[in-house]
Amino acid sequence: MKGAAARRWIFERHCHPVSAWSRWATIPLLLVPVWTRRWRSAIPLGVWLAINPIMTPPPSDDSSFATRAIRGEEIWMTRPTSDPAITALSLLGSAALTASWRRSWVGAVAGTVISMAITLLAWGRYARIWEAIEAGR
Repeated sequence: MKGAAARRWIFERHCHPVSAWSRWATIPLLLVPVWTRRWRSAIPLGVWLAINPIMTPPPSDDSSFATRAIRGEEIWMTRPTSDPAITALSLLGSAALTASWRRSWVGAVAGTVISMAITLLAWGRYARIWEAIEAGR
């Protein structure tokens, strides 16, 4: 399986709400290797991030917000210029990493909360991309 087929297979499982929400809940853990400067702690996190998108079956329907968002994310990945605001949102989310590197508790906590909120805003935009395409079918 190559290219588009592999991406389709992965996203078909990743759009299951359990996969999407558990990955979202992992966002605070991304700061651990940066904060501690112990890069080995990134290994289990990397393994989790690698297996998370494929650990669930495809969803039974598209009623979940997370499912629609991840389906839209897959579409956006093939043409990221279709919504440049998503790219801007992603860049804003990196503030938590910067604060963590500086070992600022307040900055890291605030940055994490902001990053998680930004992820949800991006998911909303992704969901609208998917819904617009579905409405046109």
